[in-house]
Amino acid sequence: MRTLRTTTAVVSALGILTLSACGAADTGKKDAVGGKKSVTLTVPSWVGAQANTAVAGYILKKELGYTVKTQQMGEVLAWDALSKGDIDAIMEDWGHPKEEKQYVATKKTVVKGGDLGVTGHIGWFVPKYYADKNPDVTDAKNLNKYAEDFKTAESGGKGEILEGSPDYVTNDDALIKNLKLDLKTTYSGSEAAQITAMKKYAKEKKPFLTYWWTPQWLNAQIDMVEVKLPEYKAGCDADPKKIACAYPNTPLQKYFNADFAKNGGEAAEFLRNFKWTTAQQNEVALMIAGEKMSPEAAAEKWVKANESTWKAWLPKK
Repeated sequence: MRTLRTTTAVVSALGILTLSACGAADTGKKDAVGGKKSVTLTVPSWVGAQANTAVAGYILKKELGYTVKTQQMGEVLAWDALSKGDIDAIMEDWGHPKEEKQYVATKKTVVKGGDLGVTGHIGWFVPKYYADKNPDVTDAKNLNKYAEDFKTAESGGKGEILEGSPDYVTNDDALIKNLKLDLKTTYSGSEAAQITAMKKYAKEKKPFLTYWWTPQWLNAQIDMVEVKLPEYKAGCDADPKKIACAYPNTPLQKYFNADFAKNGGEAAEFLRNFKWTTAQQNEVALMIAGEKMSPEAAAEKWVKANESTWKAWLPKK
């Protein structure tokens, strides 16, 4: 298994406090300063994960009376901070076997928080308008035939695979090498820049090949078709240098600091109960990224319209 990406996160404007320095005391109990209950969540850069934090933070604040703090950091750093107690919970993890072994199995400073309810999948995608004209492009073994169509000024005479942030962890360079493809990865710099490029291509009906994932709100606006890579089988991605298979489907998970899980009271119980669907996450993500609403405003709108869903997440009295 591999991770979706390691990122430098974008600020999530939840209308909540941004963490500057926070220690293991943030376990849903009363803080030493101010006597208020506090929970600290990490905010990743991709908008689907921001939607989780926005909705969870809004309910913790409005329904359960917590002060919610956020810490921006990449995925591996978030695991380290979670172990130390600098943050209390990761709401969306795409799989970190090394960190799970170190912190969950060995040190026991992190515990599983349960399924998020969303299954993630990464792959290579082309727009449907291009696949309709070139049906066999959807099999990776035919990509060299179409490499010319994917060339850009940045791809050095090869077909381009459009990537997001250079901090994302992908298998794409190994796949290109091991599948002997006439392609080159080029990085747009961020998810937002990648989306801008994809929208421009789609508006002009130009061909493009991109590293992409589901769930993602943009999929409701640009119809994409996945390129079939060699079938994923357990262990086929164990050696990063030899990877020649597709990305797996990944049921996304929550993880808690062990002390928070034990002593975090209503906050820990609520976050453990938090579980929603891909459609629900995409609904909030689309408000944030597509409609340019603030995360807090999007969370408020969704919470007001979906009381029967989130009421079931609240701690039992």
